[in-house]
Amino acid sequence: MNLVADENVDAAIVAALRGVGHAVAYVRELEPGIDDERVLLLAESQGALLLTSDKDFGELVFRQRLLHSGVILFRLVGLPSEVKGKILVSVLQTHASELPGAFTVIRPRSVRIRPGT
Repeated sequence: MNLVADENVDAAIVAALRGVGHAVAYVRELEPGIDDERVLLLAESQGALLLTSDKDFGELVFRQRLLHSGVILFRLVGLPSEVKGKILVSVLQTHASELPGAFTVIRPRSVRIRPGT
């Protein structure tokens, strides 16, 4: 799957995703410090899902109605990066066909996918 990982995504998570074959463009490696609108535009221009833990993207998608190819917001506070990586790999595998164009929220015990936002 084609992903853009926001700066706030731990490097270990990016490594886990790349390790199972996902193409991950990492903002921290490409353009650190760019604003959220540019991050969303970067993902959209690549036709990639945006992976983030920043709730501000909900504002950009739902209130400002900015275009996107899909956003995955993970709320996995307090879990080790390795566990977060495993959860994200599992969600990407299990829900691959549902994620493009959707706004997805991942919590330790739930996955909520809001299609076509």
